[in-house]
Amino acid sequence: MAPFEKRVSELFGLNEDTWMNHANPWSIYTRFLIPPFLALAIFSRVWLGWYALIPVTLGILWTFINPHVFKKPASTKHWASKSTFGERIWINRTTVEIPERHRRVPSLLSALSASSIPFFAYGLIVLDPWATAAGVIIMAAGKAWFLDRMVWLYEDMKHTSEEYRSWEY
Repeated sequence: MAPFEKRVSELFGLNEDTWMNHANPWSIYTRFLIPPFLALAIFSRVWLGWYALIPVTLGILWTFINPHVFKKPASTKHWASKSTFGERIWINRTTVEIPERHRRVPSLLSALSASSIPFFAYGLIVLDPWATAAGVIIMAAGKAWFLDRMVWLYEDMKHTSEEYRSWEY
């Protein structure tokens, strides 16, 4: 069975071209805005009523189209691009072996991000800005740390494959 992350990348329609588009720093950094935007959109039900579904829908739509909207970056020699390259390697870990030091921590960091869901959901349900903010902060911190580990993974693995080396220019 394919790793969960592989199924997610397929759901987002990521292929060779769209992965390179997603390596654009604008794609990476704007994804960090999605949880706070969705939180605000869901909170807006107090002011907008059912019309709050419009910004919620836009936030969900942005989540799916984001990897496809930006052009391939002019250079990939920076943190954001390398984080996506590491993600690609991580997703492929069942077919290409990765170093021992990279096998456990990314899963723990994904679990850290996932641990934000109860705070985030509770805050959105009862309109508690502190619980919602805690959820967003835990989610963002876990994701940023995960991406930083993906850069490290890419740096360790880029010399093992011509394909991996070709991603950086």
